[in-house]
Formats: sequence, structure tokens, C-alpha cells
Amino acid sequence: MLGLGLCVSRASASVLNFNCCLVLLPMCRVLLAFLRGSQKVASKKTRRLLDKSKTFHVTCGITICIFSVLHVAAHLVNALNFSENYNEEFVTLNAANYRGEDPRKLLFATVPGLTGVIMVLVLFLMCTASTYAIRVSNYDIFWYTHNLFFVFYMLLMLHVSGGVLKYQTNLEEHPPGCFNPNKTLRQNLTVPKAFEELFPDYTTEPFPEDLPVPEPFVQNSFMRVCSEEPKFRSHFPETWFWISGPLCLYCVERLYRYIRSNKPVTITSVISHPSNVLEVRMMKDDFEARPGQYVILHCPRVSALESHPFTLTMCPTDTKATFGVHLKVVGDWTERFRDLLLLHSNQDTEILPIFQQRRYPKLYVDGPFGSPFEESLNYEVSLCVAGGIGVTPFASVLNTLLDGWKCYKLRRLYFIWVCRDIESFRWFADLLCMLHNKLWQENRPDYINIQLYLSQTDGMQKIIGEKYQALNSRLLIGRPRWKLLFDDIAKCNRRKTIGVFCCGPNKISKILHKLSNSSNSYGTRFEYNKESFS
Repeated sequence: MLGLGLCVSRASASVLNFNCCLVLLPMCRVLLAFLRGSQKVASKKTRRLLDKSKTFHVTCGITICIFSVLHVAAHLVNALNFSENYNEEFVTLNAANYRGEDPRKLLFATVPGLTGVIMVLVLFLMCTASTYAIRVSNYDIFWYTHNLFFVFYMLLMLHVSGGVLKYQTNLEEHPPGCFNPNKTLRQNLTVPKAFEELFPDYTTEPFPEDLPVPEPFVQNSFMRVCSEEPKFRSHFPETWFWISGPLCLYCVERLYRYIRSNKPVTITSVISHPSNVLEVRMMKDDFEARPGQYVILHCPRVSALESHPFTLTMCPTDTKATFGVHLKVVGDWTERFRDLLLLHSNQDTEILPIFQQRRYPKLYVDGPFGSPFEESLNYEVSLCVAGGIGVTPFASVLNTLLDGWKCYKLRRLYFIWVCRDIESFRWFADLLCMLHNKLWQENRPDYINIQLYLSQTDGMQKIIGEKYQALNSRLLIGRPRWKLLFDDIAKCNRRKTIGVFCCGPNKISKILHKLSNSSNSYGTRFEYNKESFS
């Protein structure tokens, strides 16, 4: 039983080391953005694997939780066995100090035991706070507990310093199973007390070579004589080899990101849109971004440590340095952020012009970082499906096409936007109309196919607005019939590869993923790319 407990704890520790090494790599956002560039990774399939970094991170985290339970269970058995199976013959091999020692001392009064208990508590907090229910109800709890990972890694480095498992360092001098005559004589001979003081170290001398070896040992021709007592040493902790590299890489990246984002941006304007959507336009020196990328916003007046990612809806170009984001006011952070920005102005109009910069709260931007939507311009035909505020990744793509489409591979874009209320379409109605008019003037009306779906209505036909006639004619009531839509696109683009991009509810995402993997009779291939939000 003792050997089984050690084997299970050792095997589970190896799995934990491997996953603790891998779990940090998907969080190296700068590294992923660097690899994701077309010039770094040429294959689209490989770039799609990089887009699954979040899934990979979650998988490693779940694996760590499962094997941590197995590792703890094995060590609970080991603590009991170490106490009951104390070996007086090889004292240095024992984890316990004496036979019958309380196993709780091994768990709470030793460095490996105490650090292990604290790591279990930290891991429990991180695991429970990462569940979907807590992330949705209170994102702050998830954010703060997840940053305990640094404490977890520091404890992990201390945890392996105990050296429970040991190996023999003098195998040549004391091979396994060798005959130790000094020990045999010491066990069989009784020395009178009168001679103990005269010859205190008589047993430490080597066994005389000319003294005949007892008969039982002569019969075994493979028996070797021990020249010294066995010596043992703790293994060098392997955990250092596994986690030191990724941890240093992550720390270096975080330092680089801190230096890159330590200067606040200049907010040029803030616009309040219908359905609790806020648009923030900013400027920053030497800021470059590609359509589809996202940034992380940090406002110290809202929260000293908390920051959140938002997709860029406007990217800087050669002619303008302004970039912007649209954010949905749905949580505590966004509510406090909105209140700070709209403190001195009317929420129905564009506010905070440049000359009022002193009233702005300091805002720091970290990024940009890569996302799957960067690929939407690298297909000849792309299908972009948005649900509600999930339209933000495609807004930067549409803004880029408004500046010029000829330099990109994209030659036809299907844009599907599903919203619950009619007011949501006003977020980007001007942008869609401007792009539509531009393509008509260039005699390319078929370049973009816009379909707007109003999923909830009172049964009466509605319009977005009198000035948006181009969009009113493309407004449909109800939900898209996805199967017919895919068949129609496949028929119009025979034997082509179409990139499918989705940002919206999981229900729509699953339908599109399934249809993308389905075969059709037109030889058209659909490649699915997904970005989820909650």
C-alpha cells in the first residue's frame, strides 16, 4: 500500500507539472498575437488552433483540479503509511520522525504539507470562482481570485523543497542486496561493557580481507561485500524545470505590457448609443492595430486592479489616428465607467470634446491582441454573423473596407446581424449606409450583402429610420433560416472556400458550426471561426 500511494502521488505530480507549465502559455497574449500574424504562421489551420487558446487554458485548468484531488488523496494515504511503517534500519529514508507519529503533523507542520494545504484552498477558490454562474453574476470575484495564481506558483516552488522521495548516492560502495559483515558482526557479537570504552569504534573498521566469509554467503557467487553504509539524498525538484520557463515568459510579457500601456490615452469623444451602449474614441502615440483585434481597458478610478477586454470597432489608419470601442453597460465596472464619462454631459449627445480633457478619468489601453476576425479579410468570400453587441468585431472590418477594399483578398462579404430590438441597429447604421453608398458609387453593389434580422417584434413592420432607406429594405422580421442561407451561399460560390465568422450567443454558434461541417452538392467549403462572449 505504501508503494502504491507513492506511485500515485508521483504520477499525478508529473501530470500537474506538465499542465502547470502549459496553462500559462495561452495567457501570453503578446506572444499569441505575434505568432498569429500572417507572416509568422502561414497556415490558416494553424492560426485557427491559436484561436482556441482560451479552450486550451480551461482544459489545462480542469486537468490540474482533477489530478490535484488525486495527488492529495494519495498523500493522505502516504502520511498514514509513513507513520505506521517507520523503518529503523534506514532512518534517512523516513518522512516521519518516529514510529506512530501523528499524520496530522506531516500535513500541517512540514513545509510540503502546509504549502500543499494552502494550495488546495487557493485552487478551490480559483476553480469555484471560474464557473459560469459566478462569472456572470459577479465578475469581480472571478477576476480577483484568478489572480491568486501567482500565490499558487510561489507555494508550488516551496512545496517541492521537502524532498520526501530520496535516491541512493553510493551504489558502487553499497549495491542493493550486498553483504555488510560489519553490520552482521555488530548484530551478533556482544561486547563486554569493560571494553566498550577501550574500543568504541571497533565496528567501523572494514571487514578483514583474510577473515573467512561465513559459509552461507560463499554459496552465492554474486554476493558483494558492502564497503560502507548506504547514503541517500533528496531528488532535485523537477517542478522547477517545468514551470520556471513559462512563468518567466509570462512575467516578462506582463512587464512589457505594463511598460507599453503606462501612458494614458487621449479620449477624443464619448457617444451614448441606444440600448445602453457606449462608444469611446481615443488617440495614442504609435498605436497600430489590425481589423478584428481587441484591447484591454484599465481605468484606475473605476478599479485599481480590474481591467476588461473590448473589441476595436475603429482602427487607426494612415489618414487618421483615432481608434474606438463600443461597450455594453451590463456590469458594475461598465456602469461606473459610464458614470465617470457621462458625469458632466447629456447622455443623448456626443460629449467630452478635446478641450475638456481635464475632466476625463485616466484611461490606459493595453494591446492590441489578436482574434479570429483578423482572418475575415484573408478569404475571397466571408460570412460574418453577429448577435446583438457581438457586431463589434465586424465594425472594425467594415470601417477598414470603407477606407479601401482593393488591397485585401476579400471580394464578397455576407453580413448577417440579428438583434432583439430595432434601436440596436442604430449603433452602426451610419457606417453600414456609408459603406453601401460607397460600393454603389464604385459600381460594386454585390461586394457586400447586408441582412438585418429583428428577432423580437410586436407583429408590426418597423423601420430603422427615415434616413436609413438602404437598411430598411434589408430589414427582415424573425430569425434567419440558416440551412437555406448556407445553401444559397454555397450555390452562388461553387467550389470556393468561405470563411464563417460568428460572434454571438452559443445557440447561433453551434448551428453555424454544424452547418459549416456539413457537406453540400456544390463543392463549397465552409471554414468556421468563432468568438464567444457572455
